[in-house]
Amino acid sequence: MRLSVIGCGYLGAVHAACMADLGHYVVGVDVDPRRVEALSAGQPPFHEPGYTNLLRRALDSGRLEFSTDISAAKGAEVHFVCVGTPQAADGPGADLTYIHQAFTGLAQVLEPSDEAVVVGKSTVPVGTAVGLALEMEQAGGRLIWNPEFLREGYAVRDTLTPDRIVYGIRGGPDGEGAAAVLDDVYRDQLRRGIPRITTDFATAELVKVSANAFLATKISFINAVAEICEVTGANVSELARLIGLDERIGKKFLQAGVGFGGGCLPKDLRAFAARAEELGRGESVRLFHEVDKINQRRRDRVVHLVHEVLGDKITGAKVAILGAAFKPHSDDLRDSPAVEVALRVQALGARVVVTDPVALDKLAALHPNLERAKTLPDAMTDADLIVLVTEWREYVTIDPHDAGAIVRARNVIDGRNVLNPSQWREAGWAYYGLGRC
Repeated sequence: MRLSVIGCGYLGAVHAACMADLGHYVVGVDVDPRRVEALSAGQPPFHEPGYTNLLRRALDSGRLEFSTDISAAKGAEVHFVCVGTPQAADGPGADLTYIHQAFTGLAQVLEPSDEAVVVGKSTVPVGTAVGLALEMEQAGGRLIWNPEFLREGYAVRDTLTPDRIVYGIRGGPDGEGAAAVLDDVYRDQLRRGIPRITTDFATAELVKVSANAFLATKISFINAVAEICEVTGANVSELARLIGLDERIGKKFLQAGVGFGGGCLPKDLRAFAARAEELGRGESVRLFHEVDKINQRRRDRVVHLVHEVLGDKITGAKVAILGAAFKPHSDDLRDSPAVEVALRVQALGARVVVTDPVALDKLAALHPNLERAKTLPDAMTDADLIVLVTEWREYVTIDPHDAGAIVRARNVIDGRNVLNPSQWREAGWAYYGLGRC
């Protein structure tokens, strides 16, 4: 099939290459000429395991191309809208500027005779799709809302082998006909038995933000418990393991630490709450405000620990920050706890040195005043304090004896509770976790 993908950021670029890999002919359209140039050359503007090879394979096949011209989407049977919906600059709600621009541009290239299907994949406030569906119908298109569930670091796998495929459609023959067309796009996935659930627009719009809000709540729950553990001497890691043995709860996302970040959980949580306020149901999601506050407090706790450890010697002390990306297997710095901690510790007067396996170039572009180290030993050498904030495997597996031989002082703050406290203390380190002894 001939497909277009409007918006070639993280979501769109991965989706475009994956669809081409499945055998479709895909044109990706984006307004950023540098992004289009990089993708066309097989150079992804972000780090995602497995994506570079996938992109180059799709380009070499002749089934994938990129353009800055929306007219390149003409003639496609299905148009995927994958533009960003960031948090608004003046409030917690979602900024839908790019969504409206994308749909307005599509309306100009659709022909009623094409009977094209337009597929919204962006995360939008509930109620958005109804208006967009009318706009598309007037231009000759049929709208489906098909939310994405990508995890950074696993995006290729999540696109090719998702755990569910959701269609939000308008009732009646037009909606059913559009769903049948999208079934052809996802034929390979559906043949493998991946569940396909058809629902209404509102439910499809809510499923992604609801899932993210739940995950954020689970993380903040265990971090709230960690705050109690810190004043009682309990061990939150052991407590989380015991709670997670209950099959109704499970162990996933019960890892206490510095909290969540990235381009999805924080902004989706806030946008969900903001939309609820607009609908006159703010009290229904009042919990989300507290979830956000707990998450921010864990960053405060790490910064306070740095000050407690170094005391009046903090000015000029070397603090090695291990990690810049908000999570491992990614170079995404959006709302990254690691970056916030680094900036705040630097503001206290410390000499902060940040290291990260893949995110240093982006860090340099966003925060050129932060000192960077290309290697872990360079970051740790002569450090007065090590702060682990992103749980890259090479940081989790640091040998405390080897590290102890190159630092100035054996102090470590484990912002992700992933190190073995006993091993580090036996190696002569002062170990500080979050809610664990």
